[in-house]
Amino acid sequence: MQPHENTGHPRRWAILGVLVISLLVVVLDNTILNVALRTLADPVHGLGASQGELEWSINSYTLVFAGLLFTFGVLGDRAGRRRFLLIGLVLFGLSSLLSAYAQNPGQLIAARALMGAGGAAIMPVTLSIISNVFDPRERGRAIGIWAGAVGLAVAIGPILGGVLLEHYWWGSVFLINVPVVVLGVVLVALLVPESRDPEPGRIDLPGVLLSVVGLVALTYGIIDGGEHGFGRPLVWASTLGGLAVLAWFVAHELRSDHPSLDVRLFRVPRFAAPVAMVGLVFFAAMGVMFFSSFYLQLVRGYSPLETGLLFLPFAAAQLVFAPRSAAMVRRYGGRAVAVVGLTLTAVTLGAFAFVDAGTPIWVILVLYLLQGAGMANVMPPATESVMSALPREKAGVGSAVSNTVRQVAGALGVAVLGSVLSAVYRDDVAPALRGLPAQAHEAAGESISGAYAVAGQLGPAAPHLVAAADHAFVSAMHWAAALSAAVAALGVVVALRWLPGRAERRPSASPVAGEPELAGTP
Repeated sequence: MQPHENTGHPRRWAILGVLVISLLVVVLDNTILNVALRTLADPVHGLGASQGELEWSINSYTLVFAGLLFTFGVLGDRAGRRRFLLIGLVLFGLSSLLSAYAQNPGQLIAARALMGAGGAAIMPVTLSIISNVFDPRERGRAIGIWAGAVGLAVAIGPILGGVLLEHYWWGSVFLINVPVVVLGVVLVALLVPESRDPEPGRIDLPGVLLSVVGLVALTYGIIDGGEHGFGRPLVWASTLGGLAVLAWFVAHELRSDHPSLDVRLFRVPRFAAPVAMVGLVFFAAMGVMFFSSFYLQLVRGYSPLETGLLFLPFAAAQLVFAPRSAAMVRRYGGRAVAVVGLTLTAVTLGAFAFVDAGTPIWVILVLYLLQGAGMANVMPPATESVMSALPREKAGVGSAVSNTVRQVAGALGVAVLGSVLSAVYRDDVAPALRGLPAQAHEAAGESISGAYAVAGQLGPAAPHLVAAADHAFVSAMHWAAALSAAVAALGVVVALRWLPGRAERRPSASPVAGEPELAGTP
């Protein structure tokens, strides 16, 4: 009898299907939001959100999500993973209702932050449950399917969002979460078994508070600097203060006997290297996805539904390649697969630096396809390597670290690349704004969405302003794309230098004695 026939849960594949549905609601929301950004910026059909408010509508969710993953990963291991999954789904559904009926950008940002708390309860326990119900020999394949579900959500989200925005008001993109949540709650209650850490530790409240304060301060400084310029003392106080608090967090975690994040884990290459890779690739990719929605809808003139359909190649590549990556890792080794995936991602992101308003749309589609294929071959081997570095009962810690780094990196990617985008756009469009009234000058200089809104009231002068705004935005997009490609290329260096290869043996201090060799691990 094979070992995996003894250690896997009898309903493990049905359980995986339930976890995929639970994951869909988290990823679906963010992909829909990307398509809705232009509508939210519209003062008539949306909320009139500024560029900074749009970034915060993404990052308020992400920062709360990332800040609470440490705590909720540990609490899920301690109090019950199934219980936390149910709590997270219910909270996510309720906060989706609040988001749908927000009356201004501030209310939307607050509701999105509450959604982040729900997502933080959902995401880490999905990976933890996978680690507990699957034998190590099947875990690589299961995580590949789990990662492929992200591709499915990326495929469904923009198209569904486009359909809703063309037929209903913007709040419908949040209401769509509710039926998915209801289905998830019913299936989790019926199929998913309860599991927990038999030796739970104490909660590191100071560490949690330090991480949240540090991340929020750092990201606020970056976003505010991009929106209003980096010459103000408040920006530097927030940015440097956030870095100082995060340094304090690391020092505290090193001294604590019950850390929320055991930073010593980052001394282990097979844990630290894939975490770094995931962070770098999501930093790069999320920033590009942020400006792609504006490029397609404003510069190229596509509707929200058409924009969603144009993202399909990226999603299809994720859906096709992610579940097959475990087999690729077994054949060629985790390092080789990750390096190829990272290189393809970096080259594709760099190619966006040469895209302009007249680039044939088939070229854009090919770039999205290649980017999706590249990222599909980074996430599964990296996630499997992180998860296999810890014993099953500590799975929540591994999933929390992996997802926290990914979410924080994505938030910083949107913040940093969004700030670069705003700063370059503001400088390049300035000459075309001379002579405009003060209010129109401010709106058009803030973002391309503002410029289009102002142009609608200028009459014969509108085409000149639209052309200048398009040119400034494309130029800013080139700078952001080049920076994202450089960050992704750094991930290639990390993989080549520190990611274990196929022939290398696992460290002698393997946390699970007698555990067989895993796909995606040395």
